[in-house]
This record gives sequence, structure tokens and C-alpha cells, in this order.
Amino acid sequence: MIIFLAVIGPGIITSNVDNDAGGIATYSMAGASYGYSFLWSLIPITVLLIIIQEMSARMGVVSGKGLSDLIRERFGVRITFYLLLALVLTNFGNTIAEFAGIASALEIFNVSRFISVPIAAFLVWLLVVKGNYKSVEKVFLIACFFYVTYIISGILAKPDWNLAQKGILSPTLDFTPASLGMLIGLVGTTIAPWMQFYLQSAVVEKNIKLRDYKHSRTDVIIGSFIVNIVALFIIVACAATLFKAGIKIHTASDAALALAPLAGKYCSALFAFGLLNASLFAASILPLSTAYVVCEGMGWEEGVNKKFSEAPQFYGLYSLLIFAGAGLILLPKLPLFLIMFVSQILNGVLLPFILIFILIIINDKKIMGEYTNKRGFNIIIWVTTIIMIGLSIFLLISMFK
Repeated sequence: MIIFLAVIGPGIITSNVDNDAGGIATYSMAGASYGYSFLWSLIPITVLLIIIQEMSARMGVVSGKGLSDLIRERFGVRITFYLLLALVLTNFGNTIAEFAGIASALEIFNVSRFISVPIAAFLVWLLVVKGNYKSVEKVFLIACFFYVTYIISGILAKPDWNLAQKGILSPTLDFTPASLGMLIGLVGTTIAPWMQFYLQSAVVEKNIKLRDYKHSRTDVIIGSFIVNIVALFIIVACAATLFKAGIKIHTASDAALALAPLAGKYCSALFAFGLLNASLFAASILPLSTAYVVCEGMGWEEGVNKKFSEAPQFYGLYSLLIFAGAGLILLPKLPLFLIMFVSQILNGVLLPFILIFILIIINDKKIMGEYTNKRGFNIIIWVTTIIMIGLSIFLLISMFK
């Protein structure tokens, strides 16, 4: 138990961060627009997340290197450069969206974005720049706990659990563009490109040894279940209230505001607080993940255990993403939806390529030794990758229609 508690962290943190402002908005819209009918999708999504995250953690433990470092060694500097460029652009767009989530969540409590966003940006920056890995991880694990607000919100909404059970056990999909688009959104918001890089980097920096890998695998599995349980209660809360009342929403803050007259002010406040926590959490992790990826790929010093003077590129990039992302939210007439649109396109293009990189590397005996994938497991992963490529292509086509 003591060893498990020492190893636990990267898997739970990485999975929970994916319930960010965009993820909460997606789950909220699924519940508000389709009721309980998409709950079944959380079962295969959980399985896919476990499989993909397990591979990333295993590569980190066995190789002792981050994913971008392995990609550079295996595929060369040129491919790595273009991959890093796409990831930086994607994560910067997502970081802007997280600060938008912070602003909209606190505006529900009558706090101006001109106060909330600068303070949030400074606190997020201070946490990583002045902390070390252990202290930062503790804060992130505490932030994971506050996702319980969505579970409480789901209970306060008084859902019809018989309909919820039917939605879980009886898969339905009408194959209209809107329904397929929602399914793609649910998959995409749960399995994002940055996650594989951050998880592997966190495993490496935590210095998890091969003898303790079984605990790291358990950490990944627990994280994958927690994130989807939270997603289930977000969908349930909105299905029981917004879908029943025929209210359409476009953002997570819309959902929080609409819940007040339907499920009570406490349910609404908890939903809004959950959005604030999720946005702050992701605003910390996304720039951190980007800094890890770029510095590993370029061979620069990186890690929160190092001082600013020891890893200037790492902390410099982290600081730039934080303050530039926060600063843009304060500009008038910011095309936030356009930024999110472009970042989602890049996500859709990147994810299948990253999965292919991971599959090639994890089956390289020079890197993984006896810990390569087994044949049956490879078949499952390649089928998953092909499905993800198909979903991504459909997403791109639907965006340009």
C-alpha cells in the first residue's frame, strides 16, 4: 500500500485534467441535447483510455524517457519539429479556452474577468515555477478531489435512474451527422494528444521503476474510471434538467446558469465551481505538458524539480503560454470559438499520428525489450487506431461542410 501511494498520481491527474472546460461543455451538451442516450459510449471510451494510457505509462517506465524524446530518436528531428509545432498551436488554443472557462465560471459569481483571469494566471504560474514535483502533484491530486462536485450536482438534479440504466446498457445511435458528431466529440474530449505526452513525462520525472510498474498501471486504470464516472454524472445532471425542459446550451457556463431554476441554486453553484476547478486545473497542466513535450523533443533541460536558471526554456515556454493565453481573454471581441475550432481540427489530425508513433515505438524491442505489446493486444490497438483515424476524418469532413 505504501509503495502504491508513492507511485499513484500521474494516471489520475492526466485523466482528470481531460475533464476541462471543453470536456465539461461536451458532456453538458450531450445530456442537454440527447438526454441519457449517449451514456453507453462511456463504456468503450473508458476501455480505449485505459489501453492508450497504459502504453504511455509503460514506455515511460521501461525507457526512462518522455514520448517526444523517443519520437526524436526513432523518427528524426524534422518529424519531431513539425509534431511539436502542431502540439504547441493546439495546446495554446486549449489554454485560451481554459482561461475563458475560469472567466465565465467566476462571472456567474459576479467576479469580473479583469480580476479573476490575471489572479488565476499568476497563481497557476507560481504553483509550478516555485514548487517542486511532489508539491505540484499534491495540489493536482487535491484538485482531482473537487470533481466530486459534479457527482453531487448529478444527485441533486434527481435523475430518472431507470432511464439512465437503459442509456448505459442499451446502445443507440441514429447515425445522423449531429449524433455522429457528438460521439466523436465525446471520444475526442476524453482521449487528447497532449495526454500521452504529459503522462509519460510525469512517470519519468517521478522516477517510477519497473518493479513498481503494476502500481502505475493501477493508477492509470483508476484515473480512467474516475474521469468517466464524473462525465456520467455531468451528462445525467443535464439530461434530468435541461433535456427535460428542452433548453439548449453551448458552453459549460450556460449549463451552470440554466440549472439554477430547474435543480436549485446549490446544484447550479456546484456545477459552476466544478467548471472553475476544472479550468484552473487544465490551465496548469496544458502549458506544463507543452513545455515538457517541446523541451524533451529539442533536448533541453526540463522538469518542475529544476530551478528556473537550470531549465530556462522549460519555464520560459510555460510562462509564455500562461500569460499569453490569459492576456488574450482580456481582449475585446476575441474569436474564442474560432480558436477552439482550429485547435479541435489540429487535435483531430494529430491524435491518429501520435497513436501510430506510440504503436511503432512500443513494439521496438531495442527500446522496450521484453515489454513490447503481445500480438493480441497489438490487434486491439491497431483496430482502435483505425477507428480513431476514421472518426478524425469524419470530424474534419463535418467541420468543413
